Amino acid sequence: MTCGASAHPPSSLILEVRPDSQEEHVRLQQRQLQHRKLPGDARSWPAVVSECGSVQNLEKAGILNKTKVCENGKKVRKNWTQTWTVLHGGVLTFHKDPKSAPTGALVRFIVPEVAVDLRGATISWASKEKSSKKNVLELKGKNGMEFLVQYDTESIINDWYKVLVDTIRQNLYKCLPSVSSASRPSVTSSTSTSAADTDPKKVRTKLMKFLLKRPTLQSVKEKGYIRDNVFGCHLDTLCALEKSTVPSFVEKCIRAVEKRGLDIDGLYRVSGNLAVIQKLRFKADHEELDLEDGQWEDVHVITGALKLFFRELPEPLFPFSHFHKFIGAIKIPDYNTKLSHIIELVQSLPPSNHDTMKLLFGHLNRLIKYGENNRMTAQNVAIVFGPTLLRPEMESSNLAMHMIYQNQIVEFILREYELIFNSS
Repeated sequence: MTCGASAHPPSSLILEVRPDSQEEHVRLQQRQLQHRKLPGDARSWPAVVSECGSVQNLEKAGILNKTKVCENGKKVRKNWTQTWTVLHGGVLTFHKDPKSAPTGALVRFIVPEVAVDLRGATISWASKEKSSKKNVLELKGKNGMEFLVQYDTESIINDWYKVLVDTIRQNLYKCLPSVSSASRPSVTSSTSTSAADTDPKKVRTKLMKFLLKRPTLQSVKEKGYIRDNVFGCHLDTLCALEKSTVPSFVEKCIRAVEKRGLDIDGLYRVSGNLAVIQKLRFKADHEELDLEDGQWEDVHVITGALKLFFRELPEPLFPFSHFHKFIGAIKIPDYNTKLSHIIELVQSLPPSNHDTMKLLFGHLNRLIKYGENNRMTAQNVAIVFGPTLLRPEMESSNLAMHMIYQNQIVEFILREYELIFNSS
């Protein structure tokens, strides 16, 4: 009997489980597999345990929370469940875990639910967009299955992360030797295969040549197979890809807001539905976005998405190199001198920053003209956009003071928009 053929236990094991701790579950399984008679072929199963390693040799086992998020490349609805999780032999197995019962001895059936082969899999910490829970791992199998795995105790989930990363790496390192051994002729195979074809160095060389022939990321992007994300992309990079000086997403949002009316109460101050904003963001990142679609009928979703776009720029609309220059200019007591310095700084901005700023501030300048209806004065707009459009590269202890100056700079540019952007 080979280890690979019988690496999994029978379809169900009767175990006595008390969900008190990770360690107790492991100890209970160890004792029961050693002393309780296993169902099925009693002669073959102990042999598997001794040859392949019983629970004592498991890489890791314990209770985790998990949900499937993708199957065969298609997203599925989240359904978080508690599961007994076992890592053994490069396979992560989730077992069905019955609902908890009152404390005391309880006979349960621990049934394997799904097994994930970690060969070719990836593991990473999940972003907030994936789940609002803390300590969440994102596991992607090569067969199109994706899971989110979570546990509240940080030390336990960190241990799982380290073990899974090590297991995936070990499986990766085993790939090259397996290629060379697979290409090596057996005793009964034809002797016509040359020795050069079975030389491990030759195999590695051929493999490297094959990998080097793969198209570059840039060429794949140019052919349109991969799109760069709109959110979180550098402004100059995004504009270069779109061959413009203003991102099309910004233009679409401003056009949609102004079409629906600038007199709507609380524009840019009232928060839109966060879930819908994230849905809009995903749409903008992965496909063509039509803001006339009925699902974006709430104008506060569009204004929220526009603010999120500027907030997630790796370098803000006012570049890091100009931050302290703008702070110094706004401190100048003489108004005309201050204005001339601000004009010079704005004109010195890179084209993408300057043109995007001109479009945005022109839109906001039109917005405050409807202040009596929307209650968005220049000061209110500055409070909303100041920290979003300006921030220092390194946070300092002067955070509160910087925030005051950030708001003042935005308010000043709004009030002097015509002179700053339309002066010769």
